[in-house]
Order: sequence, then C-alpha cells, then structure tokens
Amino acid sequence: MEIVISVIVGLLLGGFVVFTVKRIKDEAQKKSAKQEAERIINKAKSEAARIDKDAKSKAKDFEVRARKNVEQDIQKQKSKLKSQEGQLERKLKDLEDVAKSRQDENERFVLQLKGREEKIAIAEQRISDQEKKLEQEVAGLKQKLEAVAGMSQDEAKRELLQAIEEQVKLENAKKIEEIEKQAEAEADRRAKRVLATAISRFAGEYTSERTVSVLTLPSDEMKGKIIGREGRNIRALEAACGVDLIVDDTPEAVVISGFDPVRRELARKSIEKLMEDGRVHPARIEEVAEKMRAELNRLMKDEGEKVCVELGITNLHPEVMRALGSLKYRHSHTQNTLNHSMEVAYLAGIMASEVGANVKVARRAGLLHDIGKAVDHTAEGSHAIVGAEFLKKFGENDQICHAVRAHHNEEAPQSMIAHLVQAANILSNSRPGARRPGMDNFINRLSDLESIGNSFDGVVRTFAVQAGREVRVLVEASRVTDDQTIMLGRDVARKIEREMPHLGPVKVSVIRETRSVEMAR
Repeated sequence: MEIVISVIVGLLLGGFVVFTVKRIKDEAQKKSAKQEAERIINKAKSEAARIDKDAKSKAKDFEVRARKNVEQDIQKQKSKLKSQEGQLERKLKDLEDVAKSRQDENERFVLQLKGREEKIAIAEQRISDQEKKLEQEVAGLKQKLEAVAGMSQDEAKRELLQAIEEQVKLENAKKIEEIEKQAEAEADRRAKRVLATAISRFAGEYTSERTVSVLTLPSDEMKGKIIGREGRNIRALEAACGVDLIVDDTPEAVVISGFDPVRRELARKSIEKLMEDGRVHPARIEEVAEKMRAELNRLMKDEGEKVCVELGITNLHPEVMRALGSLKYRHSHTQNTLNHSMEVAYLAGIMASEVGANVKVARRAGLLHDIGKAVDHTAEGSHAIVGAEFLKKFGENDQICHAVRAHHNEEAPQSMIAHLVQAANILSNSRPGARRPGMDNFINRLSDLESIGNSFDGVVRTFAVQAGREVRVLVEASRVTDDQTIMLGRDVARKIEREMPHLGPVKVSVIRETRSVEMAR
C-alpha cells in the first residue's frame, strides 16, 4: 500500500515538473516569437518607407519627363500650324495671282472683241455700198442686153427657163439615182448601227468573245450529272438561269451562252455550288439558282454602294444601286461599263470644278449616264432614253435625267451638266487602251484603207500608218501632176468618209516625187 502511494505521489510530482518545464519553454518561445515579429514589422516598415520614397522620386521624375514631352508636342504643333499657315498664305497668293492674270486676259479679250466689232461694222458698210453699186450695174446691163438681143426681159426669161428646165430634168434624173444610192448606203449603215447597239445592250460588240463563259469542271463525270437523266437537269438549269448550256467534247469544261452577262454569272455560280454539293436534280437546281440569284443581287447592290461611297454620292434608290452594280458584269466595245461610268463621273466632276458648275451633280450624272444598259431588253428605246426613264421612275431629278438622255444626242443638251457628261463620255471612250478591238478587225480596217487609196488611177502604193489614223498615198510623177495631187487627196478623203464613216479623223497625205537613180561602177 505504501509502495502504491509512493508511486502515485512520484507520478504526480513528475507530471508537475514536466508541466512546469513545458510552460517555461512555451513562455520563452512566445517571447522569442514576439521579438521576431517585432523585428519583421520594423523591417517591413523601413522597407515600406524606402519604397514610398522611391515611388515619390520616380513619380516626380515621370512628371518632369511628361511635362517636358507635352511641352515638346505643343511646340511641334505650333511649328506645324505655323508651317500650314505659311502654305495657306502662299496658296492664297497664288490664287490671287491666277485670278488677276485671268482678269487681265478677260480685259484683253473684251478689247479684242470691241476691235472686231468695229471692223465688222466697217465691213458691213462696205458690203452694203458694194451691193448698191452692183444693183445699179445690173440694171444698166439689163437695159443694154435688151437693146442688143432685140427682145424684152419677159421673152428672154421664157426662153431661158425652157432651156434651164430641160437641163434640170437631166440633172434631176442623175441626182435621183445618186440619192437612191446614198439612201441605200445610209440605210445599210444605220441598220448595222442599230444591230450593234442592240447587241451592246446585252453584252458587247464582239458576240464570239462576249456572249459565252467557259466553266471548268473538276472532272468529266460532272458532265453527266449536269445533263441528268434524259437531259432533265440541263433543261432545269437553262430554265432557272435563262441561258443556254453547251456540253460538248471539250475536256472538263461547259460553255454558258447568253447575251445577258448577269444571267451567265448566275448560271456559273449555280453550277459551281451544285458541284460543291454533289446533289444535282431539278428541285435542288431551282433551290440553288434562287439562292444564288439572291446572293448575286446582294453582291451587285454592295458593288453599287462601294462605287457610290468612293465617289461621294448619296441618296440613291436601292434599285438604282443594284442596277449600277450590275454594270460590273457588262462590257461595251470590250470596255467594262462600270469602270467607264466611274471614269465619266470623275472627268465630269473635274471639268465641273474648272468651269464653276456643281461637282456633285456632275459626278452623279456621269456615274448614271449608262444605267440604261443595265435595264433588260423588255424596255424599248435606246439605252440613254431607257436609262433616263428608269432614273425618273425612282425619283432622280430632271437635271440628271436630261443629262442621261442627252449624252448621245438623243435630245439636244440644254444644261452645263449635260454638256460636261457628254464631253466626259467621249473622253473616256476615246482614251487610248480603253477600247481594245480584235486584231482581225484592226487588220481589216487597215486593209480597207489601203484598198481605197489603191483604187484611184496613178496610185503606185498606199500605206495605212498610225493605227489607221493616217493614209499615205504614193503616186506616179509621170501620170499625176502637183495640182492633181490636191484633188486626189480630197477624193480619197471623201471616199473614206463614205465607205468608213465610223472610223474618225483620218489624215490623207499624197506623196509625189521624182527620183533619178544611177549606178557608179
């Protein structure tokens, strides 16, 4: 029992001692940790103070640099503004000089006109005096003639009229025959012009080049799908797109034929879409054609909007915008109609600014002058008249419609804008390279010019040079005199005008020379 008590007491004492020691250690650790925490806090405070000091220093430096940069930018802007002011002053001075020089020129021109008016008045007075003098002389001659002839004036008139009547009948017969020939030639020329204009309303002058599109196929197997069973697919395509499809032995190619380039483009896009899908049957063809038609209309409208934005033209009706965009797919004399319309718009605007007319109206009329070529063939009349009616239908003002009607002299130009559009159209068409005729036509034109020159007597050789703008005629010196060369040149020029009326100005040079050739041996 005592032993057990001793053990218990010993355990209690040992536990107390252990607890006491552990508490002392914990107190020591807490004190050490507290000191370490205070040290870390002090270190952090000093670090924070250092960072704050550095930040304030950097902020101050940044402020100084920013202020310096701003001052430099302000100085640069001031110098730039000063330079621009100098340029504006110089331009203003140049404009004032130009205005002054033009004013001086106008004053000189007015003085010249006054001088010419005085000279004209003097010449008119002289002519009046001469007419009176001639009347007196004629009256005297009549009296002398009656005395010499032994007949009165009325009797002489009757005999003279009888002789003239017989001569006139003979000349009338010849004149009638000549007029009939000229009428036949004129009718043939106008018929060709009407046909050429009708074809250009659809596609272009060169039917073989401008009425077909060739679509490349990935393989010849697609030809069978395009044709379909008993030709039902190709009939559905032709009906949906309004074109003719030619599937022949040409490897991996299908020819799309039609006058309307928009329909050809629709057929091309539809066939490409069907080839991508692989499913080709009449219902699918109609679905794809309708989808491609909507997409093509959107593309044409986007193209029209793009052109209007580029030219700064606003408030165009959506239908006019779409028709304008469709000109991208049309050509006239191998010249893209949309590019031609843009050129005319730019040229008309530039000329309008030079003469003081409304630039925006001139550009608008120039851009829309060929819009009639986008209207399908159901509308009757020339493309100028059709285009004007089309624009009037969608709210364009009378000034624009008149300029469109008058650009091919369908009606006489009555405004400055109409004259400017007409001139800009001629400039764009006549620009070298704008219209590229086929090589065969070019060679035939040169050959025809040379044939006309060679058809006259005394001509040795004829050369057509300067792309048909000049004809040089070599004659035999022994058969043609110097005086006859003048009449020969005139006759050749008149024959070119009759047989090739659309050729334009052609210079005819008749060359007569005498050569003496000896051989030194």
